[in-house]
Amino acid sequence: MISYWMGPPPVRRPPLPGPASFDVAIVGAGFTGLWTAYYLISADPSVRVAVLESEYAGFGASGRNGGWCSALLPSSVPTLARRYGRAPAVALQRAMNATVDEVGRVCAAEGISCDFHKGGTVVVARSPAQVSRAAEAVASSASFGFDDLTLLTAAEAAARLRATSVLGGVFTPHCAAIQPASLVRGLASVVSAKGVSVYEGTPVTALRPGAAETPFGTVRAPVVVRATEGYTASLPGYGRAVAPIYSLMVATPPLPASTWAEIGLADRETFSDFRHLIIYGQRTADGRLAFGGRGAPYHFGSSVSPSFDREPAVFRALRETLGTLFPVLGALPEITHSWGGPLGVTRDWTASVGLDRASGLGWAGGYVGDGVGTSNLAGRTLADLILGHDSDLVRLPWVGHRSRRWEPEPLRWLGINAALRATASADAAEARSGRPTRLAALVERLTGH
Repeated sequence: MISYWMGPPPVRRPPLPGPASFDVAIVGAGFTGLWTAYYLISADPSVRVAVLESEYAGFGASGRNGGWCSALLPSSVPTLARRYGRAPAVALQRAMNATVDEVGRVCAAEGISCDFHKGGTVVVARSPAQVSRAAEAVASSASFGFDDLTLLTAAEAAARLRATSVLGGVFTPHCAAIQPASLVRGLASVVSAKGVSVYEGTPVTALRPGAAETPFGTVRAPVVVRATEGYTASLPGYGRAVAPIYSLMVATPPLPASTWAEIGLADRETFSDFRHLIIYGQRTADGRLAFGGRGAPYHFGSSVSPSFDREPAVFRALRETLGTLFPVLGALPEITHSWGGPLGVTRDWTASVGLDRASGLGWAGGYVGDGVGTSNLAGRTLADLILGHDSDLVRLPWVGHRSRRWEPEPLRWLGINAALRATASADAAEARSGRPTRLAALVERLTGH
């Protein structure tokens, strides 16, 4: 069982039977690969599409995440504006806002039952420093013409999330809580029914223009799309393209109505707070509290292993944080499920999508944990790029962006883990003093925020 969402491993679809040719070969049967296949085959049923997956659909982050279908991008709008200009940055954020509804539309149209509920996100402020960041976030959003990020008083924030020490917060409507494994499995079934060839148990060992190499033979295609996110470094030539950073989660048993009355989230809002080391949670459709956070170490050489999915110290920290936020759960709340997995981080903390027409190699990723919604926009964009459609999507500023490579080891290991420790230290210092720290500001500059 890789996550509460996925449950027992599913029966795999058959692997690639041998060498084959297609119009488009997609490497990775997570959200990015399956959304790309979905929009390709929906726009042109004659396109021959293959999806190659080393394990099974949703094995990676798509089946393990926090279940936030949000409009979040890994880089803030001000950062995007400095890089691309104000109007392109605003256009990209507006496209992301609309993406949440697009995911809901497809789920309804295709009969994908994934507990989609658009209750928005509440981010509470629990210290004076966090209150300042909340106010700055709303002011910054308004300066770019967005009026849908609302600053909450202490009473307004607590009406949505009755955590301890709530002094204020913000609310955005642009998020839906989902059961992510149900969505990714549903997408795999839908694209298969539409004629896409989904081959599971088929690892891709190398990519090159016009071909994806597998142990079962070469798949040839004029367009080959890399949709491997946190597993990208395992491909030859991509070892420094994306760093796999681990995020871990826990889930409680279904909670009684009396407990939920003391916690809140009556509209299934997703939630977080304004600390630096990210936490995230949701009220599941079956009444559990699913809760996660960062803090697990980066592993030397961008290595990924099932053994890294479980960090007892991080799981205990998550339980303790839950107990601090919601005393009704107890100091160490009962946990029925715990899991983790890698997400993809580019050196400049920027997601991108693109297609090199000279080589036919396409890509999307670098979502830094915000991929449930972003992958849908990426899939739609890749479909338009591949089919040659001149749409608003292909003119968004993240199209064709190239992040610089990560530093070689051991610098990468030293830098990433130092940043993780510094972020945790900044939160601890703020909790003691209530004031922002210079250390946090330094980490934000290093990560491009």
